[in-house]
Amino acid sequence: MTDPRPAHKRILLKLSGEALMGDDAFGINRATIVRMVEQVAEVTHLGVQVAVVIGGGNIFRGVAGGSVGMDRATADYMGMLATVMNALALADTMDKAGLTARVMSAIAIEQVVEPYVRPKALQYLEEGKVVIFAAGTGNPFFTTDTAAALRGAEMGAEVVLKATKVDGVYTADPKKDPAATRYTQLSFDEAMAKNLGIMDATAFALCRDQNLPVKVFSIFKPGALRRVVMGEDEGTLVHV
Repeated sequence: MTDPRPAHKRILLKLSGEALMGDDAFGINRATIVRMVEQVAEVTHLGVQVAVVIGGGNIFRGVAGGSVGMDRATADYMGMLATVMNALALADTMDKAGLTARVMSAIAIEQVVEPYVRPKALQYLEEGKVVIFAAGTGNPFFTTDTAAALRGAEMGAEVVLKATKVDGVYTADPKKDPAATRYTQLSFDEAMAKNLGIMDATAFALCRDQNLPVKVFSIFKPGALRRVVMGEDEGTLVHV
């Protein structure tokens, strides 16, 4: 008999900006964001506390041509602002789905969103609210993967769930190699030695040092998020 209780009480969900595009070239696909929120709602109803870090690629990639030759720090700040736009869209969709969401930004834009304050974020999670962390770490040269590792550690999340378009980490590109097989689990050292490119090196090292496991799964697979939090064989687990 399977245990009906979730395997994780508090999770950090990392969503890429590109995941919000669906099949569009850029921007936010309404049907896609609604489906994602339905998956989040499903796990919050199980009593799981959910924090989210969102990327900005769906917006910033659309103007990336204009950033060619631009100062790297300036371009990174533009990317951070794109994540704030995504976070607002995500929170609005969550509110319409009956969830209570709070957006906290690492960059002060207080007329629009709350600033990130760790005790307040922890309080919101304890109250059952979904906390969406925007603007990455607030610093240039750090990715939103690193922001996910950082916020996951700060929030005491039990696992970082990296939502992708692929249902785990494979021995090779499954689109190119039909013999490719999915890893059910890997150690951080194995993943780094094999250069699997799961997260950037800074994020990966932070998760490893904080003993914070990472689960890679497909957010586009119906019910996948629920199966992950229930501890079922879904995606690939990377751990110490």
